[in-house]
Amino acid sequence: MSDKPKTIAVLGGTGNEGGGLALRWAKAGHPVVIGSRDRAKADAAAAEIAAKTGGHATGGTMLEAAQAGDIVVLSVPFAAQQATATDVSGALAGKVLVDVTVPLVPPRVGRVQLPEGGSAVEALQQLLGEGVKVVSAFQNISAHHLAHLDAEVECDVLVCSDDREAAAEVIGLANAAGLAAWDAGPLANSAATEALTSVLITLNRRYKLDGSGIRITGIPR
Repeated sequence: MSDKPKTIAVLGGTGNEGGGLALRWAKAGHPVVIGSRDRAKADAAAAEIAAKTGGHATGGTMLEAAQAGDIVVLSVPFAAQQATATDVSGALAGKVLVDVTVPLVPPRVGRVQLPEGGSAVEALQQLLGEGVKVVSAFQNISAHHLAHLDAEVECDVLVCSDDREAAAEVIGLANAAGLAAWDAGPLANSAATEALTSVLITLNRRYKLDGSGIRITGIPR
């Protein structure tokens, strides 16, 4: 197996969450490709990431990024999740797709509103089929924390997938970003992490926090 860092495509990488993850992966030495519907915004975001980290970052359309990535990360609003994945599905075959989607329905984002059937990420796996290894992760990590490269993030990542090897690979990516991550079981369990984001949003509002998170106790670190 090659030790060469894998190229990570972040679809929606011009947003705060996707951009924060891309920033940390670029700092860790992974080439990143920022995908956006607006090519100029993608190029600008990539240039900023490269300047901040000294890493390799480029911009492209959603499809160009998905084609270039060894691993593809989907970080778009829930309303655009399935449409975006469908648009680039031809570039996802045989790849790991990390879905950061949270089923938030404005304006009541502090209220849990899971789609019928439970997990939005599990529904995406069913849509894309077995040729794509979908992994759910990073829903409970605040973009506020990701943007501060030198700060320790005291929040854990729950990783769910029906493919254990894909889950292990994403745990490695989380670790590279400076985050502790744990295999939380099959994609169906992603319903819990997706719902938890609304709980954390409520905590942030009521207690005036920058970004509450979760920590898993009882596991040696």
